[in-house]
Amino acid sequence: MNTNLSGKTYVITGATSGIGLAAAEILAAQGAAVIGVGRSKERCQEAEKRLRMRNPAAEPAFLLADFSSQTQVRSLAAGIQDLLASRGLTVLDGLVNNAGTFTYWFTLTPEGFERTWAVNYLAPFLLTNLLLPRLQSAPCGRIVTVSSGSHYAARLNWEDLQLRRRYNGLRAYGNTKLANVLFSLELNRRLGASSNVEAKCRAFAADPGLVKTDIALKGSPALVHWVWKWRRSGGITPHESARGIVFLLTEPSIQESPEIYWKHSQPKAASPHALAPGSASRLWAVSEQMCGTPCGLRVEV
Repeated sequence: MNTNLSGKTYVITGATSGIGLAAAEILAAQGAAVIGVGRSKERCQEAEKRLRMRNPAAEPAFLLADFSSQTQVRSLAAGIQDLLASRGLTVLDGLVNNAGTFTYWFTLTPEGFERTWAVNYLAPFLLTNLLLPRLQSAPCGRIVTVSSGSHYAARLNWEDLQLRRRYNGLRAYGNTKLANVLFSLELNRRLGASSNVEAKCRAFAADPGLVKTDIALKGSPALVHWVWKWRRSGGITPHESARGIVFLLTEPSIQESPEIYWKHSQPKAASPHALAPGSASRLWAVSEQMCGTPCGLRVEV
């Protein structure tokens, strides 16, 4: 990719390591201004330094947020908008919902949500809606939400979306990745991208493939550590995976594509459960309730 992205601004969550950092490096090298999000002040500082080495003129910036807290997600959205305003910008060209977690044991956030559901799904849903006016103002706004092949085996239990009654970490993770695709489907419908109307803003769900990351190594039993280390040994590098995400974020020719789910810059058939309009609409309504407010999507439904 040799696209010149000077003048473009993108937000990437989970941008201090793995796929998020790799995507940020690619964008910065092409001249884009990157606003990264991370949980650790030290790692944010290290990542920002790396991006400045790639392209000092790109003005990278990092903000802190813990995605298990909706309060912090709302503060993050306000901080992003303040940063844009300080640069005289009224638009945001793209958002990558990349931050994610895997929780082996059932854990509640301080706000009472199951942690994997809160971080992997509710946080992207809320952040996207809060930033949507800026994204809609861009000439070719993009929302890329990282899903996973694990969504194929997932099934949402509408009576127990957070698996409070019978928790399984792998099932919980897969369910959030299914929800990410359903979210992208419903968001496009609301933006008009699924109709004959040309939409200025477009959402995609990205399958990153099997990537050599540490997502399943944090807070998991020794057996899970061993299995994941063995499994990821056959994976691709974060940089290889990130190229597909940057493609979805920046490629002009796919703005009107009917495809929702992509892997390594190519459309791929998603699970039928991920492409069910009724489920997508229902999940959106439930998500608004969980976030405590209608998110204020400023488009005609």
